[in-house]
Amino acid sequence: MQWEGEIIEEELAKLLENVRSGDIPVNKAVRLFKNFQFEDIGFAKIDHHRSLRKGFPEVIFGPGKTPAQIISIAKRMRVLGQPVFITRIDSNSAKSCLEALPESQFIPEAQAVVIGGIEKESLIPGVLLLSAGTSDIRVAEEAALTAKLLGSEVVKIFDVGISGVHRILSKLPEISAARVIIVVAGMDGALPTLVSGLASAPVIAVPTSIGYGANFGGITPLLTMLNGCSPGMSVVNIDNGFGAGYLAGIINRIGKPNPSD
Repeated sequence: MQWEGEIIEEELAKLLENVRSGDIPVNKAVRLFKNFQFEDIGFAKIDHHRSLRKGFPEVIFGPGKTPAQIISIAKRMRVLGQPVFITRIDSNSAKSCLEALPESQFIPEAQAVVIGGIEKESLIPGVLLLSAGTSDIRVAEEAALTAKLLGSEVVKIFDVGISGVHRILSKLPEISAARVIIVVAGMDGALPTLVSGLASAPVIAVPTSIGYGANFGGITPLLTMLNGCSPGMSVVNIDNGFGAGYLAGIINRIGKPNPSD
């Protein structure tokens, strides 16, 4: 079924009335919720039921969208009470969101806007985030915020690159205690392999575009990580803190109660 505009509320109300009257059993209603596909608002098709399938709502990717488009999508998501997560948003669009959506919160270090869902009563411990350099922090903060929104407590340790290997070796207790580790690195991108060799937990490597010319905008650390010799390490795309944080959040809640339940 395709939802359009105000039909969302009408269809939702009808379904809930049928559940209340006993015409539709609860388990069938849940299946119907999952089968509702999207709301078509012309320039976007909003997947309102992604949270039912994946445990987390659709995320708005900021670049390439006008402030008006971002706000329209966010408003439609809030109609159903969904938390909104907008990534890679510029300061002008963020300002427009804050004005149009009073609940919104701008997190500049992660270049993101969040509406609802950021304060969790209980977070699952287990995610460790490491950045090789201070210049990698923006990507690292995006990963940390994403993992937190998925219900994980994140321990953040910055500037522990291999050019001063004693810095990362001083964090062995934290590495040993982690259930999943995100390692963000630019330049030569060697830190994730080192960490993976020290850790029993899975490592998610994030190459960044930070570096001099031969870094090739992140291609060099990407290839280094893909060629890493330590097993138990996976690699996301260049500067993809969101993807790393999302994967870490999923891994960390395996076998654990979902804090959003």
